[in-house]
Amino acid sequence: MPVKTNIEALRETLAAEMRRDPTIVITGEDVGRRGGVFRATEGLYAEFGPSRVIDSPLSELSIAGVGIGLALNGIRPICEIQFADFIHPAFNQIVNEAAKMRYRSNATFTVPMLIRAPYGGGISGALYHSQSIEAFFCHVPGLYVLAPSTPYDTAGLLRTALRSPDPVLFLEHKKLYRSVKGEVPDGDFFVPVGLADVKAAGDDLTIISYGLMMHESLKAAEALTREDISVEVIDLRTLSPLDKDTILTSVKKTGKVLIVHEDNLTGGLGGEIAAIISEQAFEHLDGPVTRVAGPDVPAMPFSHPLQDFFMPDAEKIAAAARRLAAY
Repeated sequence: MPVKTNIEALRETLAAEMRRDPTIVITGEDVGRRGGVFRATEGLYAEFGPSRVIDSPLSELSIAGVGIGLALNGIRPICEIQFADFIHPAFNQIVNEAAKMRYRSNATFTVPMLIRAPYGGGISGALYHSQSIEAFFCHVPGLYVLAPSTPYDTAGLLRTALRSPDPVLFLEHKKLYRSVKGEVPDGDFFVPVGLADVKAAGDDLTIISYGLMMHESLKAAEALTREDISVEVIDLRTLSPLDKDTILTSVKKTGKVLIVHEDNLTGGLGGEIAAIISEQAFEHLDGPVTRVAGPDVPAMPFSHPLQDFFMPDAEKIAAAARRLAAY
């Protein structure tokens, strides 16, 4: 199979889906001739023109609002939020309008809208270009939240999302755009929403993660294998809804679980996962449900040493796993 980066898988899938479905349009800041700040939409303007690849004003509120209006009128919009850090002005439109439309209209109306948002740190982006915003939106029924970490999952989940009748928030970790390569099949294939993936099998301990932290978790698992600690690594891929079955099956097998995410510790998605495990697999636990996450500071600093302090990495994950394995 062809080997691609995340950004290549994303761009090629967008193009293929726009060829398949003439109702798909892309709107967002600089998505047109420039091809986006990360070049995710590069070449699409030349192929599909200004009526389908539309540069928006510098207003996330209007990007989301226009997307909802398009979706309610037979168009399938892909709304790019240039950086996830700037999604907050659109919060009301996404949460109170898009996510609730099916419910409030008794399924008379749906909002088949895809919101793409580059998120996460590790690129020296400082406060307003490094945030993880997934926990805010995972609280919202009616909205799917996806966070692929490999080119295969990026292409497969994107294709699935572009057939959903409901709004989807598609989170793309910026540091993974070009740093990760993987095999991506030619032609149409789909990764189901709500299905996690066991990236590495193990028996002594489970690590649950997503995005960039999944790759750091795999590095930690490889190091721990040399110490005779067998680690199972689960890539959530879908953050809402969570794949409870895969999580609980793994925890019941290993008896110990470490949850890893880049977002702040308090109120992060790891707390919800820990609650699910405590409620539904407590009798199978041989140690405390443990988390490795970003510290509770307002945002990621620009300083390289302070950024490194903020970001979980393979070394921090492995250290926490060793402590847990010792129980």
